[in-house]
Amino acid sequence: MDFVTYLIRACQEPDKPTSMTNSSATSHFDQPPLLAVHDLRVALQTAHGHVDALRGVSFVMQRGDTLGLIGESGCGKSLTALALMGLLPERAQVTGSVQLNGTELTQLSEAVLCKMRGARMAMIFQEPMTALNPLHPIWKQIAEPLQLHQSMSLAAAKKRALELLERVQLPRAKERLDAYPHQLSGGQRQRVMISIALACQPDILIADEPTTALDVTVQKEVLSLIRQLVTEDGMGLLLISHDLGLMRDQVDRVMVMYGGTVVESAGTPDLFRTRAHPYTQGLFAARPQLGLKRGTRLQTIPGNVPEIFKWPQGCAFADRCSHAEASCRMAVPLPEQIHANRNADSSSMQTHEHWVSCLKWQQLETSA
Repeated sequence: MDFVTYLIRACQEPDKPTSMTNSSATSHFDQPPLLAVHDLRVALQTAHGHVDALRGVSFVMQRGDTLGLIGESGCGKSLTALALMGLLPERAQVTGSVQLNGTELTQLSEAVLCKMRGARMAMIFQEPMTALNPLHPIWKQIAEPLQLHQSMSLAAAKKRALELLERVQLPRAKERLDAYPHQLSGGQRQRVMISIALACQPDILIADEPTTALDVTVQKEVLSLIRQLVTEDGMGLLLISHDLGLMRDQVDRVMVMYGGTVVESAGTPDLFRTRAHPYTQGLFAARPQLGLKRGTRLQTIPGNVPEIFKWPQGCAFADRCSHAEASCRMAVPLPEQIHANRNADSSSMQTHEHWVSCLKWQQLETSA
């Protein structure tokens, strides 16, 4: 069974458990997937005309799922999030399907999408200082979606804003209700952003590198908070990052992106145990490791992510891959399933199917 067929069955047969969903949540199988993305393609207007920036992204999420998108800058991670939210640049062309609880989002008007953003889907952006309005106190910014989507009075919305700030553990929340963004630290501003995103209890939360500007200690606190709140509310979490350690600790499944498409997808433990795509292997090999001798040079992936108008016709990674052959440059490889090792013990069994898009993966030695 190929990857596209698998996704179609996952959407059409929700009563049949699959490893791309949380198999323990059997109550979810009598309804459509929370989020079903099929062959999502986005073409952006550039000086070179419309150029494909996303090239067939597909995945399925159920309520309670935690999914990570990882890859270098320019691989399409943030663009995928913006496409899901309907926040693409003007004149962007979108094809494929994005369904939220069975509702096709790509066909909705901007007015309808505005009613869904914040209410049914929410996003935490990379830099809270630029995402927050510097002209309004934080309580008004938290209260805004409550007034828009739940028709709360100003007094009720302000009371709820305080409850949300206390829930995200903002120190001295009551005293800071009237504070402006510039009066808060980076970690405190990010907690405000989380409060805004969770105000209306959305079905899915997209976190686009939410800890980029924070120090390591605050990063851990914010990420633990997001995971805790997602678990408590039973929503889906799509976490975008370039940090492999973060993915290992925060999500149950990881998709590796390169060249506007997913090159490998697996359950987090399985991916950290077995990497099949040369790009995934390169990312893991480039990690700093404890115990290396002083002066040891880290491995690097040669070259850079190409500009979208310079992507090759075939595998986007071909020009940086030491294993590439002429066939790799002819067409974009289709996803193939990697079956679990039958001799593996029960503690290492796959909980999510493992897919890779590489013509040569069976000829390569998988990394461990």
